[in-house]
Amino acid sequence: METTIEVRGLRKSYGSAVAVDDLTFGVAPGRVTGFVGPNGAGKTTTLRLILGLDRPDAGTALVGGRPYLSLRGPMRHLGAMLDASAVHPARRARDHLLWMAHAAGLPARRVDEVLDQVGLASVARKAVGGFSLGMRQRLGIAGALLGDPPMLIFDEPVNGLDPEGVRWIRELLRSLAAEGRAVLVSSHLMGELEDTADHLVVIGRGRLVADTPVETLLAAASDDRVVVRTDRRRDAMTVLSRAGATVASGGPGQVTVSGLPAERIAAVLTGEGVPFTGLAGHRASLEEAYMELTRDVDYRENA
Repeated sequence: METTIEVRGLRKSYGSAVAVDDLTFGVAPGRVTGFVGPNGAGKTTTLRLILGLDRPDAGTALVGGRPYLSLRGPMRHLGAMLDASAVHPARRARDHLLWMAHAAGLPARRVDEVLDQVGLASVARKAVGGFSLGMRQRLGIAGALLGDPPMLIFDEPVNGLDPEGVRWIRELLRSLAAEGRAVLVSSHLMGELEDTADHLVVIGRGRLVADTPVETLLAAASDDRVVVRTDRRRDAMTVLSRAGATVASGGPGQVTVSGLPAERIAAVLTGEGVPFTGLAGHRASLEEAYMELTRDVDYRENA
């Protein structure tokens, strides 16, 4: 069976509001694919369509080449966490996962394995109602991992996690992809995917904006910019502008320069007697790259 998630020409409307509009993309094994866009862009609707929780008006969503609802033992193929709060507060964490395992025909031993994997073994017999939001997120992730599936979907997985928890989920996502799994992570915050995603699918108002490797996006956003470190920022900006560069303040003691190679920048500054302590190629952050990519996109929510 294929280990890819594939969306083809997907469309879904609720009344006059178009939530997903002719959307096509794929999630390949062995990498983390970030599924990004602002709140209301159609991300959660798309995930629900993939999981068969909603029926599309047009198009298909395939899991390993087949609709999710047609899979035998679907949790063994695709694990998902959409809403970590969807657990009865009186139910103990272990009992919740035991119920899921029984319903899916999975061995009970998997419950203890995933509880340990997500760091909840010590609170396994406590009621979920006493859990923090971050602990509920971990329980939701445990449920997604229960069937040891080759494909995984996580909707806003770091929601409610502290910095240590955010670091943990990043490492978990990377390790799952390194095992050859196809991992799709939905988020409206680009910082959550920094150093995690290998590939990005960006949507706005239900439409595809970009489907690109992260490195390609970062390279395009970084352009030919060079960061100059100098205590005489104003002088550096003046002489470099005069030499034909485009310059901008890059923060205390820094100038960001484009339009001139690093060697020419060094020569201009040296020739004009402006001291500097370093030159470095500028690498855009994922947030910068995302903003550059979507600056002309109308992200207003559908009426």
